[in-house]
Amino acid sequence: MESGLNKVCLGSNKISIEDVVRIAKSGTQVVLSEDELFRKRIDQGVTFLDKLLEEDGHIYGVTTGYGDSCTVEVPLSLVDELPIHLTRFHGCGLGEFFSVEEGRAILAARLISLSQGFSGVSWELLNLLVAMLNQNIIPVIPQEGSVGASGDLTPLSYVAGALIGERDVYYQDKIMPSAEAFKLAGLTSITLRPKEGLAIMNGTAVMTALACLAYDRATYLAKLMARITALSSLALKGNSNHFDDILFSVKPHPGQNQIAAWIQQDLNHHSHPRNSQRLQDRYSIRCAPHIIGVLQDSLPWFQSMITNELNSANDNPIIDGIGEHVLHGGHFYGGHIAMAMDSLKNCVANLADLADRQIATMVDVKMNHGLPSNLSGAKGERKFINHGFKAIQIGCSAWTAEALKLTMPASVFSRSTECHNQDKVSMGTIAARDCLRVLQLTEQVIAATLLASVQGVWLRIRSGELQKASLTTEMTSMLDDISVFFELLDEDRPTDKLLRQTVDFVQQQKWSLYES
Repeated sequence: MESGLNKVCLGSNKISIEDVVRIAKSGTQVVLSEDELFRKRIDQGVTFLDKLLEEDGHIYGVTTGYGDSCTVEVPLSLVDELPIHLTRFHGCGLGEFFSVEEGRAILAARLISLSQGFSGVSWELLNLLVAMLNQNIIPVIPQEGSVGASGDLTPLSYVAGALIGERDVYYQDKIMPSAEAFKLAGLTSITLRPKEGLAIMNGTAVMTALACLAYDRATYLAKLMARITALSSLALKGNSNHFDDILFSVKPHPGQNQIAAWIQQDLNHHSHPRNSQRLQDRYSIRCAPHIIGVLQDSLPWFQSMITNELNSANDNPIIDGIGEHVLHGGHFYGGHIAMAMDSLKNCVANLADLADRQIATMVDVKMNHGLPSNLSGAKGERKFINHGFKAIQIGCSAWTAEALKLTMPASVFSRSTECHNQDKVSMGTIAARDCLRVLQLTEQVIAATLLASVQGVWLRIRSGELQKASLTTEMTSMLDDISVFFELLDEDRPTDKLLRQTVDFVQQQKWSLYES
């Protein structure tokens, strides 16, 4: 975990996707702003709610039941118990649990929304959420159970339940009851005030947190796929004119042209133009900028959608304590995140398909322009029993097929639920979870294709067909770095651990790639 340096301040500044990623992955600490307006919003929100309760005000989720039960009036003597019941009856999540990293992102996303100052929550709640992040006490949250409108109710109930000491958390590399973790950390669970259970649970924090992590991974994959395309082009004796800046000046999609420029830079086109005897390479090389470019050009739109949702008050009702308004609406609806994630997983799956086509070309002697069958480095009669990347390419086909299958948009599968109160829902959390799965599968294909392209380039260098001195410093450095953990496949051996390690390196964004 990071020290107190470079803290993310919540409550007065716009928070970026990168801030959430740092909180999630690096343990960056968070603090609440001292901004006067922020402080006033929190104070006045609590005061206004207390005033309404004293005057026997009618507030959804505070003096009424939830959802379809909004017509049920709750006796004032039971109002304080209502939030506890909300956390408990939503404790029905199933499926795998989100990781600590994902849980940190979820806590951060919920805290950022509550820190907009329109949710009617207390300093006690905000401060405990801050302490949980800073001391790495992270709720154990099931992945399944949200339809993405009325927000992420069921998964976020595990955040609310942890706050009151009734759910499990990750702490000190163990899973334990939150009450026990709080005791070890010198913290105390809280009693939820009226509206606070709803404020924590009735929002888009889970899908938005996952979207932040997905965006970060996809941004890196666009760059890595450009680098792999350059390596694959070298391995296949490709024509570097396919990435020429004059060529791309006549089709001015900026992201596409950025990808082409990166590949051209990697191929050292202006210093050592590689003009193959073939006028045109196959589409998986020639059209790579156009394929990767769809993602690259879409990233600013994804960033805008996710950042806006991240910096919104997205529960219901909205509490304007300063203006003394209770505003009932549907800001918990996750349609923007659903659309962003359905679109992002499509762009990412196309990278899997592209990488799969590149490795398929490199292993096939009918298409790989003189590379050995299946990229095996075996020599002499050893060639007859060695199979190189044959099974790895089969694996790539399997992973790609699964990724492509998951591109069906989740957002169109709305299901009327909760006595037809939630009769049109976003499915944003399912879309985000699908996107993360597509990313995982794509990272596997890309890791395998990276190794294959490196094998192909080294085989060309070993045969004297390619001079290492002609490569750019960046390409040489990456080849050398990968060679530290990847011994070329001259003799068949199990590669599962190698592939897992390479996938880990991809997800850790091990290689610095280009300057945007």
